[in-house]
Amino acid sequence: MDIFLTYALAFALAIPLGALIARVFAAPASRLTSGFLRLSGVDASRGMTWRQYGAALLGTNVLLGVAAYLVFLFQGGLPLNPDGIASMRWDTALHTAASFITNTNQQHYSGQSGLSYLSQMVGITALQIVTPAVGMAALFAVLRGLKGEKNVGNYYLDVTRAVGFLVPTSFILALLLTWQGVPSTFSGAKTATLVQPQTTQGQTVTTQTIPVGPVAAMVAIKQLGTNGGGWYGPNSATPLENPTPLSNLLQLVSIILFPVSLVVATGRFLNRARFGVAIMAVMSVMSAALTLGAVLAERGPNAALQGLSALGPNMEGKEVRFGADATALWGAVTTQTSSGSVNGMLDSFTPLGGLVPQLGMFLNDVYGGIGVGMINMLIFVVLTVFIAGLMVGRTPELFGRKIEVREMKIASLIILLQPLLVLGFTAAALAMPSITANSNPGFHGLSQVLYEYNSAFANNGSGFEGLGDNTPWWNVTCAVVLILARFLPILGPLAIAGLLAAKKAAPETSGTLRVDTPVFAGMLLSVMLLLQLLNFAPALVLGPVAEQLTLNRTVSQAAAAQSATAQDQP
Repeated sequence: MDIFLTYALAFALAIPLGALIARVFAAPASRLTSGFLRLSGVDASRGMTWRQYGAALLGTNVLLGVAAYLVFLFQGGLPLNPDGIASMRWDTALHTAASFITNTNQQHYSGQSGLSYLSQMVGITALQIVTPAVGMAALFAVLRGLKGEKNVGNYYLDVTRAVGFLVPTSFILALLLTWQGVPSTFSGAKTATLVQPQTTQGQTVTTQTIPVGPVAAMVAIKQLGTNGGGWYGPNSATPLENPTPLSNLLQLVSIILFPVSLVVATGRFLNRARFGVAIMAVMSVMSAALTLGAVLAERGPNAALQGLSALGPNMEGKEVRFGADATALWGAVTTQTSSGSVNGMLDSFTPLGGLVPQLGMFLNDVYGGIGVGMINMLIFVVLTVFIAGLMVGRTPELFGRKIEVREMKIASLIILLQPLLVLGFTAAALAMPSITANSNPGFHGLSQVLYEYNSAFANNGSGFEGLGDNTPWWNVTCAVVLILARFLPILGPLAIAGLLAAKKAAPETSGTLRVDTPVFAGMLLSVMLLLQLLNFAPALVLGPVAEQLTLNRTVSQAAAAQSATAQDQP
């Protein structure tokens, strides 16, 4: 019931929201928006080529990234630090800035003890608003190119419009979460008296320090912006971020609200509603399969605890308040998007349960991050159109424009970037355990390392938290993956859209390959699964699949030994 309710509410809200987003981005700038941008020296009516748009996108992100890095590096001496939190090390500050400038929010620090209020608001929450807005803006620039517009829009106007959607919805969600009990204050940490004193290392402890702060605002934008970084280290597993079943439902719906609405907006904006429906169908089929896989895997007993725990679902690493199904649903949904927030410990999932988040991030477009998920899907659309054109002996065309060598080179390089970075750095990390602090030499250790780089590439940010990842190796290498995986897959499709816009559109005929039919949707799904399986199946077999088989064999051997012992007894 929770699963059905989550999807039903998300789609019910996403359809009108998507229609509104498409209408706003297709309309001329309002007087209010134009006046606001004029104060910043920006002419909202001035269009940009794809090169100008890409340059503006990169330039603003570099400036924001440097500013965030400096805030993290010097937070110990800056204001709004009532708990006296020290400044970050250079490598941790670098990784954190790269993580939050790329809409990833991969955290190699513990939120409540690693950042001051200033860092949380300026370096974290502010970027959680801007970075998803950048992704949304980039999507509409790509869509304008696909429509044949040489001027793909005004970057600053598009980002402003996106912020105009994210801020009001986040404000509403923050109020709802505050109502449910999520802290929303600027006061320092609170001290509570324990109901029962505890003895630790020979000392009696009677009080507990509870860090608080403007938590509700950050949690709201972390979910709606598919950001995922938690104010607290345990993320949405802690009652301070996620206190009730209602807050859990609100946050789950928020994770997929904008990604789903942007699929609706794509069909409306292109005036090709059936194309939007076809893409939605492909995404939803994959989403349903992944969610079902996660739930079924976690409903089964944990083979590693055979004979040591009560029969029933795998409850290791899960909040009793939510149970196995709600935690598995969250784990599936958060990795189908680029959210990465958690309400349980993914590292404690069963091996096959942990396989599902890996698959969601390898695909990286099952709804995906705000804007970038749909952009990633469009790359697969280009590849599928090219393959289908070769199969029927026709020149591949997308929306009447020919897909030729240059477009295919860019699309192919984007597809190859993922296995190059993820598998390349995984191999390097496994080859140097003394540097990477990878203390788990087994199959699960491979899964942990693979997940870390997979999460960085997918701009997801979640992790199998068995790694000592706050080291120069992990901080620097993950920062490299974060930056390359964020901006190249945005700039590449932007270039493809610009190249297609420069071509003359051919009229559609009875022989034109239509991209809004069930047949094309089925072929698109097949191409996506085939490509990603070829890329990553060997790593998955060596990781979670091998771990599951090993556990099954161990359980079988233990059962056989118990049976033999019972038979030997008189």
